[in-house]
Amino acid sequence: QVQLVESGGGLVQAGGSLRLSCASSGITFSNYVMSWFRQAPGKEREFVAGISWVSNNGYYGNSVKGRFTISRDNAKNTVSLQMNSLKPEDTAVYYCAADNSPAIRFAAPNYDYWGQGTQVTVSS
Repeated sequence: QVQLVESGGGLVQAGGSLRLSCASSGITFSNYVMSWFRQAPGKEREFVAGISWVSNNGYYGNSVKGRFTISRDNAKNTVSLQMNSLKPEDTAVYYCAADNSPAIRFAAPNYDYWGQGTQVTVSS
């Protein structure tokens, strides 16, 4: 049984930082692209950041570039998202997702597995 479990969400003031983590089980983690998406009320699910198993380079959505950093630990089967300089518009449910692909893809339907999500709220 595949499980992706996110943690680390919460309430933070604008300008603050949070670190999200996602622990995976039931998949060969090192064979999957791991990404973070987010979804705010009334909006579509948005690609935030992804990291390939081919290279450890991250790729970021334009709205978070320069503020967020994605990393993965293949030995621990975890992926993390360090979020700095948070803004109220970053408020959303953040989801961890796994894609059995050699390349990072930005569309949510491409992803095979999803976590349950963790709420991030940034107050102004």
